[in-house]
Amino acid sequence: MDTKWKNRIISAVWVFLLTVGISGLWMVFSKGSQFIGKDFFQSDQFDAELNQFIDLLSLFELHDMTKEELRQGITISQEEIEEHRSRYGSLPEQVASINGQYDPMIQDAVTAGNKNVANLYIAERDKKIQDITNNFKDDEHVRKKVLEEKQKKIDEFFRDRNQYNAEFEGYKSSFKYYLQNTKTGKEYTNLNAVDEESINKVMNNKEMLFIQHYSQSEGYLSIEGRSTFMGLAVDELQQLIAGNGQTFEGAIAVPKSLSRDNQMMIRFQDYETRKIFFYVFSSVGIVALLISVFMYRKTKPLRLVSSLNWRDHYKRIPIDIRIIVFLMSLLFTTLPVGFFTNIYYYDFYNSFIDLGYSLLMASALMAITILQACLLIPDFQRNGISKEQWRGSLVYKGYRIFTQLFLNKSVAVQMLLLLIVIFASGFGVGFLVYNSNLILVYMILFILVTIPSLLLLVKRLAYFNMIFHNSDELAMGNFEPDLPVKGRSVFARLAGNINMIKHGVKSSQKAQAKSERLKTELITNVSHDLRTPLTSIISYTELLKTPDLTSEDRDAYIQIIDRKSKRLKVLIEDLFEASKMASGNIELSKERVDIVQLLQQALAEHDERIQESTLLFRVSTPEKPVHAFVDGQKLWRVFDNLIGNILKYSLEHTRVYIQLEQENSHVKITFKNVTKYELGGNIDELMERFKRGDTSRHTEGSGLGLAIAKSIVDLHDGSMEVEVDGDLFKVIVELEIL
Repeated sequence: MDTKWKNRIISAVWVFLLTVGISGLWMVFSKGSQFIGKDFFQSDQFDAELNQFIDLLSLFELHDMTKEELRQGITISQEEIEEHRSRYGSLPEQVASINGQYDPMIQDAVTAGNKNVANLYIAERDKKIQDITNNFKDDEHVRKKVLEEKQKKIDEFFRDRNQYNAEFEGYKSSFKYYLQNTKTGKEYTNLNAVDEESINKVMNNKEMLFIQHYSQSEGYLSIEGRSTFMGLAVDELQQLIAGNGQTFEGAIAVPKSLSRDNQMMIRFQDYETRKIFFYVFSSVGIVALLISVFMYRKTKPLRLVSSLNWRDHYKRIPIDIRIIVFLMSLLFTTLPVGFFTNIYYYDFYNSFIDLGYSLLMASALMAITILQACLLIPDFQRNGISKEQWRGSLVYKGYRIFTQLFLNKSVAVQMLLLLIVIFASGFGVGFLVYNSNLILVYMILFILVTIPSLLLLVKRLAYFNMIFHNSDELAMGNFEPDLPVKGRSVFARLAGNINMIKHGVKSSQKAQAKSERLKTELITNVSHDLRTPLTSIISYTELLKTPDLTSEDRDAYIQIIDRKSKRLKVLIEDLFEASKMASGNIELSKERVDIVQLLQQALAEHDERIQESTLLFRVSTPEKPVHAFVDGQKLWRVFDNLIGNILKYSLEHTRVYIQLEQENSHVKITFKNVTKYELGGNIDELMERFKRGDTSRHTEGSGLGLAIAKSIVDLHDGSMEVEVDGDLFKVIVELEIL
């Protein structure tokens, strides 16, 4: 018993030393280029810091141009003039656009009787049109505008540059520099003295940790292309700031006198700490590897495997599963080893704690991998995999199941291809690359969940073939007996759905006939509603052509044409909006909105019409706000349409009830009124486009109000229902609340 435990301890020590040795060797190969024969000032990290400092230095000092000098250097080409001139289209297009912006506002002001406001809009419109006209007449007029734009961008550059000032001052505390322009001789430095003797006393290896010299022999410092990180938009400005080929001679250095709190010194000490850790861990690893080789020759630790009494149980596991588990354990073993290359970025105490845990985990995984290799290799060394082992593998069993699936080859091939794609995607190669820390959890879930699910899916394919055969017969018009519904799986639901399809053919035919009828009515209604105002416009336009027409008649005809054209515009806009809603091609700008206040605003918009009508409105709302995350403008349109329908189609001298109430996580808004027209029995058709309560279509409505309202509510994941009880018309809108 003591001998067995002694052998186990020796084997565990050997595995631990082997793990440490491999980890140290991996450290040498992966990180050796960063530390061997190098110091901090030869690292990529310091190169990035130095380049960032030079970028900021060129931005704030070396470009040596003031705001006024940059303004004077602006040039404007003819191409820029033409681009600015036609930026928003041709002259007629721009004039039409301006008219389209101001004409509705001018008309609204005139209608409201605000002549002064209308005159202001007219003057502002004419001024813009004159300005656009001058753009196409005079290049100098455009040149001034382009110049102002570029000057504004220069001002923005100098304003935005200040955000880098604190970073630049921080770098100036870490670097000392003395640079001289090779063309102008101008000096740039943060040293106290600038004469040559004092500079040589400071800029030397005795006073500095690092010195970068710039001279004709060693190469001048060029600021060509510097400061591009600012994202400058003006080409001329970017060229000027970039330096125009300016070069400098001198030196940039890091002084030894920096305090320990300085960021550069913190990075320097961090690099030195990591370098020490690299050498210590690599050396220990190489020594441990040599010791493990010596121990293997002396103690033969792998002989312990032959004494294990569960080898026969292990061989009962399918050969392909054993191979997969071995490869996975080998992969898992490399993860902690790779972790050692980054562990030294922390403080020493936490680093050694993490190192200890990682070494123990890596040693355990290494032992499991070696154990599997010792049990697996003899099977391959003798005669390879035997026929019995192959027939007992899951791959062979899966192959036999797959051969039984090809009753319908087309479906089977498509399904198998789909499964291969899902399997490859589920393996998540890209996920493992970017989230390697979760690979252990991922692979466990893959083995325990994904593979059993795949086997279950394969068994269900036979059932699917039977369903496919039945559906194929159904497509040809042959009504087979109902499919058996087995269990509650997806295929069982599919079989039940096919049974329902067979029984619902007649209902489908009726629905198709109804759809065709509604299409015909839609075309008829659209044609009627659009043709009526258009016919009036054409007729009165012809009357305006009468030579002896009086001014009173002319004004009356113009008013009719104006009214009909606006009516036509409303119809077209409603039709366009309804089409957008139906296609879902609309974006919602959701925000936190008080539904009670929104409903009250909608009622206030119609207050004048409500007062003029003979209807009595009874509105019931909670005293507290009811907030929801919705698009306030779109939801206001829902309330506006519903209230507008009430005012158009309600029977005179009746009551209208509007109730808003909160029910748990929903808000319910109910609109009830008595209609002046008989609605008939089919409520669903009232939600169709161009459907009106007034079937004679003599009212001003477009027939799109309910359709638009329902589309908006659907976009908010809400519900809108219509109920009719005789002449009582009720609309119920429900939305989720915060």
